Amino acid sequence: MRAVSPCLGMVLALVAFDVRFAQAQTLTTALLRPVRDGFVSPQESPLRRTSEQTGDVTSGTTGDAGNGARLGDKDTPAPSRIGNIPTYGRPAASGASTSGYDSLNRTRKKPKFYPGQARPKPPPGPGSRAPAVLTGPVRLSVPPSETANKTPIPPAMAGTVAGQPPRKRLRIDDDPFGAVGDYAGGLLVKSAIELSGGYDTNPRRSAAAKGSPFYVLAPEFLAVSDWERHAVVADLRGSFAGYGNTFPPPADGTISSAPVDIDRPDFTGHIDGRLDVSHDTRLLGQMRLRVSTDNPGSPNIQAGLARYPVFTTIGSTVGVDQNFNRLQLSAGGTVDRTVYTDSKLTDGSSTGNDDRNFNQFGGVGRVSYDLLPGVKPFAEVEGDSRVHDVKLDRSGFQRDSSGGYVRAGSSFEFSRLLTGEISVGYAARDYVDPRLNRLEGLLVASSLTWTATPLTTAKFYSTTSIDETTLPGVSGVLTHVYTVEADHDFRRWLTGIGKFTWGSLDYQGDGRRDKIYTVSGDLIYKMNRSLWIKGTLRRDWLDSNLPGNSTASTVALVGVRLQN
Repeated sequence: MRAVSPCLGMVLALVAFDVRFAQAQTLTTALLRPVRDGFVSPQESPLRRTSEQTGDVTSGTTGDAGNGARLGDKDTPAPSRIGNIPTYGRPAASGASTSGYDSLNRTRKKPKFYPGQARPKPPPGPGSRAPAVLTGPVRLSVPPSETANKTPIPPAMAGTVAGQPPRKRLRIDDDPFGAVGDYAGGLLVKSAIELSGGYDTNPRRSAAAKGSPFYVLAPEFLAVSDWERHAVVADLRGSFAGYGNTFPPPADGTISSAPVDIDRPDFTGHIDGRLDVSHDTRLLGQMRLRVSTDNPGSPNIQAGLARYPVFTTIGSTVGVDQNFNRLQLSAGGTVDRTVYTDSKLTDGSSTGNDDRNFNQFGGVGRVSYDLLPGVKPFAEVEGDSRVHDVKLDRSGFQRDSSGGYVRAGSSFEFSRLLTGEISVGYAARDYVDPRLNRLEGLLVASSLTWTATPLTTAKFYSTTSIDETTLPGVSGVLTHVYTVEADHDFRRWLTGIGKFTWGSLDYQGDGRRDKIYTVSGDLIYKMNRSLWIKGTLRRDWLDSNLPGNSTASTVALVGVRLQN
C-alpha cells in the first residue's frame, strides 16, 4: 500500500498539470487578434473553420475573440461573423523576406554592415551562366612567406587556377564603329581600304583650268604590339589617284602635243620599335618610306613632261632613351636616301634626274623634364648634311649643304582633354655654292588634340620643312603649313569633319612667295564596323606674288571604306 501511494500521487499531479497547461494554452490562443495589416499569428492554422461548419470553434477565431471565451468550450457560443470578411489561407506577403520586392509596398529597412563585413551576393538572374567549376589544384590560402612579408595578393590572381595566368580585362572601346582588328600572335592588326570617285575642276593646278573625273584607291595597314615589355608599331598608308582625261602640253613648236598622264601615287609608312633594356634605358629604332611626286603646279616640274617623275625617300633612325628620375635624355642618328625616276617627255625621249638624288646624314638630341603631371617641357637640336650624287645640277649650281634646327616646347596631357605637343624654334641651311644664299626662318611644329565635348574634337597641327628645288639661283623652299580641324558626331554613326589649311612657300633667292589655302568638309556615315560611306567637298587656292601662277580648284569625292 505504501508503494502504491507515491505512484498514485505522481499520476494525479501529472493530470492536474495537463489540465492547467491545456487551459492556459487555450486561453492564450483565444486571446490572439484576427488577421490585421497583413500579418497572421504564428499559432493560426492555414485553414480556418467556424461553428457554422463544425458546430464549434476548433482553431483560430473570427470576429472579435477578445471576450475571454475558451476554445473548445461547448457552453460558450461562437463569436458572431456578421460584418466580418473571412480570410482563407495565408495572407499576401506573409512569407516575404526583409529585403527585395514586397507586393504590399511596405517600407523595407536596409541591413547595416559593419566595416570589413562581407556583403551577401545577389542570386544569379535568369539567363546567367552557371558558376565555373575549377579543375586542378586551386590556391585557397596564402603561403606563410607572403603573410610574413605582408605581400597582398592582386585581385586578378584571387580564385584563379594555379599555373594559368589571369585574363586581362579588355579596354573600353572608345569608337563603337571602329575597326575591330585581328590578333596575330602578340600583334593587333587592323587594315582598311577606301575606294572613291569624283571630279576635280583643275587637277594640274594650272592657270588654264581643265577638269577631269578621277578615282582614288587608298589602302591602310596598322599593326601594334600588345606586350608587357618592348613595343613595335607599323603604320603604312598609301593612295593612287587616276584621272580619266589627259592633257596636252602648251604648244611651243618643239615639243609634240602628246597627251600628259597626271596619275599620282602617294605612300607614307614607318615601322617603330622600342627595346626595353632596363626600367630607365630603352633602345629606339625606326624605318620609314615615302613615295610621291612633285605637287601639281610646282615650279620644279619640267616643261613637256608626259608623266610626273616619282621620288622615293627611304631612311632609318637608331637612338637611345635614358631616364634620370624626372629627367629624360634622348639621342639618335639618322640616315636618308632620296632618288628620282627619269622624266619622260611628250616627244618620247627621257631625261635623268641624277642631280636631284642625294643622301642625308644627321643626328638629333632631346632633353625633357616632367615638370608637372601632364606637362613635360623639352628642348631639341638637330644637325644634318646633304650630299648629292652629282656635284653640279642642271643649272650649274652645287647643291650640297649642311644645316639643322633648334626648337623648344612642351607636351601636354590635361585630363585627356588636351593632349599633344607644340614647339617653336629656328631652322637654317648653308650651301657649298657661294651663289646660293643661306636659307633660314622660323620653325613651328605642333600636334594638339582638344576634346571639347564627348561629341566634338578639335585638332591643330603644323609642320615646317626646308625642301630642295631645281630653280636657278634659288637656295631652297621654306615651307610652313598650318591646319585646324573640327570633328563632330551628330550621331554615333554620323560624323562631320571640317578642315581649314593655310601655309606659305618661300623660294629664297628669287623673291617668289606662294600662299596656299584649303577648305574642306567630310561627312561619314558608319553603317557598321566594317563599312563606311564617305563624302568630301574641298576647295584649294594657290596665291602667288608672281603673275600667272595663281590657281584654284574644286574637288568632290564620294566613296566607301572597308575595314577590319
